[in-house]
Amino acid sequence: MQTLNTLALTVILGVTLTVTSFAKPVQAQPWRPVRGSILFGISGMALLEQQEDSTSFLIVHDNKGVGEGRLAMIRITGEQAPEYSPINWSKQPLPVDLEALTAVPGQSEPTFMALTSSGTVYHFRLNGNSQNVSVVNVFNLPNLPEGTNLEGFALQKIEDKLLAVWAHRGNNEEPGVLYWGFLDLKTNEITPQGSAPLTVPFPVDNVRHISDLKVDSAGIVYITSASDKGNDGPFQSAVYVAGGLSLQDNLIVFRQNQALVPIYRLNYHKVEAIELVPGTAGGIILGTDDENMGSSVLGFDGMF
Repeated sequence: MQTLNTLALTVILGVTLTVTSFAKPVQAQPWRPVRGSILFGISGMALLEQQEDSTSFLIVHDNKGVGEGRLAMIRITGEQAPEYSPINWSKQPLPVDLEALTAVPGQSEPTFMALTSSGTVYHFRLNGNSQNVSVVNVFNLPNLPEGTNLEGFALQKIEDKLLAVWAHRGNNEEPGVLYWGFLDLKTNEITPQGSAPLTVPFPVDNVRHISDLKVDSAGIVYITSASDKGNDGPFQSAVYVAGGLSLQDNLIVFRQNQALVPIYRLNYHKVEAIELVPGTAGGIILGTDDENMGSSVLGFDGMF
């Protein structure tokens, strides 16, 4: 038995390609500013809570200095500006350059994992008042080649297996690389299952082929890509369906989308965070790290 058989995956990817063949730049983008300055860029995000009138997300900042924030919560209510609440990372030493954030699925008590660009994973939970965190475990991703610069990390349950997916961002002619494997929460060990190089057709200049990723419950892999020309931009970004992961004979198989076409093209912003929100129209929210211009969020298709 497998979560996605070959026919189902073909249909899903085929429909995606049909829809995205007509993708156009998003017009009149309802970006919502979160915070100004280079210290508040959003480099990863995870859904925290959905209520009838609001949605909350955890976000990480890729800061490196002492006294600079690492983690925060944003709450989006109606047409209001996002409410930003810093969360204290009390455990020392502080993580350096957090680039991705994911919820841990299937837990009785919500926990999360944040990844640094060098491959260190912090497994943590929020304390009751959501003003600080408790670190559960710290471990490193396996078998990282020299020069790896990670910007994406996601967890998803495939049948009874916990799947981990992570990504080296790549740069211009150097492809991004998608990795995947099984994660054992009891031992904090990841059993690698495979990898695949990936390059995107847009953006074109100073492109990071994978700036973040998420995997939905059907095994479909969404990635963001971004152009970074320096702290003052200009920036461009895109969202893609990279392919699909399925469980076959207790192995994870990745079927790569061979005709990448953006779902969305986004000017003026450097998207470094994506989250999938179940049960909503569109179901995608993006966060930006616009360097000197701070950060913004964008939800699609009337999500908020």
